[in-house]
Amino acid sequence: MADERFQVILLPGGVMPAALAYHDLVRALGSDVDARPKELELYADSEPPAGWGLETEVEGIRRFADEAGFGRFHLVGYSGGGACALAFCAAHPDRLLSLALNEPAWASNEDRSAEERAYWRSMAEIMSLPPEEVMAAFFSSDVPEGSPPPAPPPGPPPPWMASRPAGLKAFHAAFKAYRLDMERLHQFNRPVLFTLGGRSDPVEVRAEGRPDLLARIFPDFSIDTFEERHHFDPPHRAEPERYAESLRALWERAAVKP
Repeated sequence: MADERFQVILLPGGVMPAALAYHDLVRALGSDVDARPKELELYADSEPPAGWGLETEVEGIRRFADEAGFGRFHLVGYSGGGACALAFCAAHPDRLLSLALNEPAWASNEDRSAEERAYWRSMAEIMSLPPEEVMAAFFSSDVPEGSPPPAPPPGPPPPWMASRPAGLKAFHAAFKAYRLDMERLHQFNRPVLFTLGGRSDPVEVRAEGRPDLLARIFPDFSIDTFEERHHFDPPHRAEPERYAESLRALWERAAVKP
């Protein structure tokens, strides 16, 4: 008998490994959801793979879905993983039943406002810093006023953290180089959910995730705001039960859509 559970791939951001990032959400989703966190291809080794780009992540998602036996599936992406999810949607729209974007770190280079261009110049400055300075500057870039940057866990940094400065720089370069096919995204008529934090920097949300642009591109587009969250305190970690409900509503809507 075919597996009738929701089949879902979860893509993490550019810092925390997928299994850690989505542990609580997978539990909150329950046993009737076959949710599979997928690590980014970017972190397959201690250094970014030669020639890595968003195309690499798109192919990695396709291969991962094939190996899982997922024909058509739901795709969830946060931050850098959200950018990869968008690229996959443009490349393989026929494989997706729905798309959930949790403050994607990038959503095309087209028609940016002066405010958005200024934001990306500031990010380029951060990515030009020495590796040992990148993470602190990156985490400080979207912390609400009056809130401290995310505190590192006690003890020595986990081994995987050593690869993150180079990984973030690789993401930044990939965003500059990639052309997202907006026409193919416009033809995607499945439900798309965009979630954001009410405490996130609105300039960053507009410059990176570009919800206003995506609302014009996707025919079936909705937004869910988590008022107490911000980019480095995302709902899949801070409010997994509520985020699970939001995703389930998206997937139930997709199930009845022709």
